[in-house]
Amino acid sequence: MLLMPRKVKFRRQQRGTNRGLAVRGSVIAYGDYALKVVDRGLLSSRQLEAARKSVMHETKRGGKLWIRVFPDKPIAKKANETRMGSGKSPTDHYAALVKPGKIVFEIAGVSEETAKKAFHKAAAKFPIRTKFISKE
Repeated sequence: MLLMPRKVKFRRQQRGTNRGLAVRGSVIAYGDYALKVVDRGLLSSRQLEAARKSVMHETKRGGKLWIRVFPDKPIAKKANETRMGSGKSPTDHYAALVKPGKIVFEIAGVSEETAKKAFHKAAAKFPIRTKFISKE
């Protein structure tokens, strides 16, 4: 079950820039442990789902997991070996724009070593660097 918007006002978006640091969503709000982004970039809905599955598998579906990002940016992609021009291509997938400091996942109800191991496996699914943080 991939995350994607139910309904959008405009089908395609421009790329835009991804400057600055995350102000909102940079503090642990729900769980005890979290996975925080160190680099800036895009996380596709497939990457988020793969990471979520690996966390659930590692924790044996114990505890509660919160996903703090949502892939709402449509990414357009032209087919391979297509000539230039002829307009913008249709939406290929959706991605979440993340800045350094943004929390992607939070977890509660599991031990610290279990959370650390689970988030280490989840971080392997992302194309950007992340770090493990705890509430304290």
